[in-house]
Formats: sequence, structure tokens, C-alpha cells
Amino acid sequence: MASRRVSSVLSRSFTSASLFSAGRSSSVARGIGKYSTDASFEAPIIPSVNVNYTQLLINGQFVDAASGKTFPTLDPRTGNVIAHVAEGDSEDINRAVSAARKAFDEGPWPKMTAYERSRVLFRFADLVEKHNDEIATLETWDNGKPFEQAAKTEVPMIVRFFRYYAGFADKIHGLTVPADGEYHVQTLHEPIGVAGQIIPWNFPLLMFAWKVAPALACGNTVVLKTAEQTPLSALYVATLLQEAGLPPGVLNVVSGFGPTAGAALCSHMEVDKVAFTGSTDTGKKVLELAAKSNLKTVTLELGGKSPFIVCEDADVDKAVELAHFALFFNMGQCCCSGSRTFVHERVYDEFIEKAKARAEKRIVGDPFKGGVEQGPQIDSDQFEKILRYIDYGIKSGATLETGGGRLGTKGFYIKPTVFSNVKDDMPIAQDEIFGPVQSILKYKDLDEVIRRANTTRYGLAAGVFTQNIDTANTLTRALRVGSVWINCFDVFDAAIPFGGYKMSGHGREKGIYGLSNYLQVKAVVTPLKNPAWL
Repeated sequence: MASRRVSSVLSRSFTSASLFSAGRSSSVARGIGKYSTDASFEAPIIPSVNVNYTQLLINGQFVDAASGKTFPTLDPRTGNVIAHVAEGDSEDINRAVSAARKAFDEGPWPKMTAYERSRVLFRFADLVEKHNDEIATLETWDNGKPFEQAAKTEVPMIVRFFRYYAGFADKIHGLTVPADGEYHVQTLHEPIGVAGQIIPWNFPLLMFAWKVAPALACGNTVVLKTAEQTPLSALYVATLLQEAGLPPGVLNVVSGFGPTAGAALCSHMEVDKVAFTGSTDTGKKVLELAAKSNLKTVTLELGGKSPFIVCEDADVDKAVELAHFALFFNMGQCCCSGSRTFVHERVYDEFIEKAKARAEKRIVGDPFKGGVEQGPQIDSDQFEKILRYIDYGIKSGATLETGGGRLGTKGFYIKPTVFSNVKDDMPIAQDEIFGPVQSILKYKDLDEVIRRANTTRYGLAAGVFTQNIDTANTLTRALRVGSVWINCFDVFDAAIPFGGYKMSGHGREKGIYGLSNYLQVKAVVTPLKNPAWL
């Protein structure tokens, strides 16, 4: 699958009429009333997949946790238990790191030719493609995201990411460096060693790919901790990596909780690098533990409160649709979601009216049902957090245009919610809600919106909707964020780097920049005797 196709499936842009119409109402949506498909009206669809992998993967074998403990992973559509999964803790992290250390120091993976490593990764990508629907079903069941999103976008993107980095494996090389004097100087790019990786629950499969693919391509070994809410898909795809020929101990997967397994991984003296995606508060703890142990390098992809700026020249219908996608995609559980919608005063009232109408047409329900745009939130904690922020919005004086509560009586469904008259100092404009709550703010001119958009501790992403190239160029350079999307949003191609400014993180993932997280640079200097040239 070409990179253009993969990115455009996930993104929304307005370079063609077909993308605009695809983002709005399908035949499923037409004729369905406000907040359609109340989940309590129907029995949930039974997934057509078995859960076969619930143990820890250590040194190529599935094993129970050393303590024998398990924990339940829940179906967010109902709150019912899907399966009980092994609960790893510090002892299991020790076992996994030991396996990864031996596989790096003694095993074949870093000593293989880069071409052989690439062949393993290509075979894995082929296997993921073959098992697309089974993997997507596990992801939807455990996470609650629409099956169509998982099957048609996210699993194909995993395939794309692994093929992308498989292609890089035999193209990692250093330089010959001219130096003053009679010396031959070269640089070597070497694998960093054992990489500890901690992935989040909102995009479990994609974050698996973002982290594991470049680490393996560079010749490292990995200990991966899954999010406790969504362990199933990573355990399944790890078996496909083994089937593709990955040697034992190169990838180890431990399910467990942050204060036990996660903290042990960040603190481990034999882990050479940690990559973490999650909240800013947890990212601070990861950085602290890494510094207090062996000063391991750390990559952090953290929170965001991204501005989506609708300029005065906007086609309001298209701007409403793109802003809706930017916020509500993945049930609002996206670190870069356009959660502060800044709208120019000239089009503000029209925008509010149409944003409300679009939210009320959003199709919410069982994510296994065709045409559903929004499934449940991940769990009860996130569900209650979102409802609290909705209450904060009402109490702080914002205008609740629509939504504002639970949808149905089962599971963790929330009505698509839109607030107008939002002020910068309100909690819903400052904090990362991570849910389907759109906060719309009014602005007068470009200087004002630049200042207000940048007045945040975050700096992950931003969206700009304008027909004026000068306005676009001004905002692109003025916004202090890692990604700016002009007349599109959430374009996540394998080659495009992603990461944040300020408290949104350290480093970049994806693209050629993602390789540097898993490589060390060594300078080698050799004297030359009677050189023919320097």
C-alpha cells in the first residue's frame, strides 16, 4: 500500500470533494436521529475471534507472571471481562530484560546482516496483512474504536510502518569525516542495546509499530510493556513476529501496571533506552526514573491541547467538518486532537450552529457495526474524567450547545459534546480532556490567535484552515508545535516525523528521525602514514 493512500485514509483534507463527502453522512447515517444508535437499545455484536494469548512473552515463550497474578481486560461496550491477562511486575521485567540483554550481547539479531533483519520485518508485515481482520477485531474489542477504522486504516498502517523501516535496515551507515592532520576518521551508527518501550491504550497497535519497527531495524532488542487496558493486540502480533523468524529474546512483551512493571522497566540498570507514549505527568516520572538509574536515554511523546484555527476566509461547511474530525476522531482519545477550536469572529456564529448540527448527526454505537463513527470511551476512569470536565465547562460559564452526558445505560458511551463561548482560562480550554468534547473559542485577528494558541504548556500539533497562503505560512512558523496541518488533520504517514515542543515531549518518532532514537554514534580515528591524499 502506497504511503499516500495510508495517510489519506486516516486524515481529513479538503483537496477533493470526495474526501469531504466521505467525512460526512454515509447511507447509514441518513435518516438517523440525534446521537444515533444508543448502545443500550441492542445487544452487543459478538466478535468473531478467540483470545489465545494472555500470558507474558519472554525469551520466545509464553509464560505466566512470576507471581501467578492476572488482571481482567474489559470490553468498553459493556464493562464485561474479555479475558484475564498475566500481571507482570518487577520480577517479570527482570526476566524479560535478562532475555533481551542476552539476545543483544550474544544472540544473532544485532550480528545478522542488515538485509537479513529486513527480510524478517518484511515477512512480519506480510503476516499482519494476511491476518488484518483478526487483528482489527481484537483491537476493537479491547479498545472500543470502530472496527472499520481499525481494519481499513490502522492495521494497514502497521504494515506500512514495518515495511518502511524494513527498507531502512540495510541503509543505516556512518560517514567518512575529513579532519585536520593525517588521520582517517569514520563514524559508526550502532544499535543502542536493550530498548524499554511503554505504549498507550488509545492506539495500541500503531504505537507498537512506531516503537518496535525502528528499534528492530537498527538491531536492538526490546522489552515492551503494554497498557493495562489494551494488552491483547500486542501479544497477538508478537506471535507473528516470531513466525516471521525473529529470534527468541529479541522482542519480549510484558502486560502489567505502570507503578510496578512500568517503573521497573524505567529504573532497570540493564535497559539502555526508554521510549514512552502517554500523559505528561507520567512522562515526568519516566524521565526521573531513567535519570536516577543509569541515565538511560528517553524519548517521550506526551500530551497535547492542540489549537485548530479557522480563519476568516474559511469555507465554513468544510471547516466545520474538518474541525469535527480533528476533535472527535477516535472518540476524542488522541493526544494531538484539535481540542481548542479557535474561530474568527466573522464566521463564529455560523460555525457554532453548524458544529452543533454536525455533532448531533454523529453516529455513536457498537464499534463492530458498519457506519459507526464513535464507540465507547476506553474505561470507567476515562469515562468519569470526561464527564467531570463537561461539568467544569458548564460551571465555568461556557455554553453547552449539545451533548453533555452519558449515552445509553451500558458501557462507556458519551454524547458528542460541543461548548461555545469558551475562555482561555477555563479547565476545558487548558487541560487535556481526551474525550469527545469540542471547545470553541472566538478570536479577532492573527496576532491575537497566535498568542493565545501558544499560551499553553503543550506543543504537540496544530491545525489551520485558510485559503490564504500568506496566512498559512505565517501560522506555520509562528505556532510552537511539532506538527502543523494546513487544511487537513491527522496525516500520519510513515515518513512524517511526529513529536512535540515544550511539555509535549522529547524527540521524534516515525520517518528517518525515528531511527536516531535507537542508534549511537561512534567516532573511529586511525593515523595515516604517507597518505596519497587527505
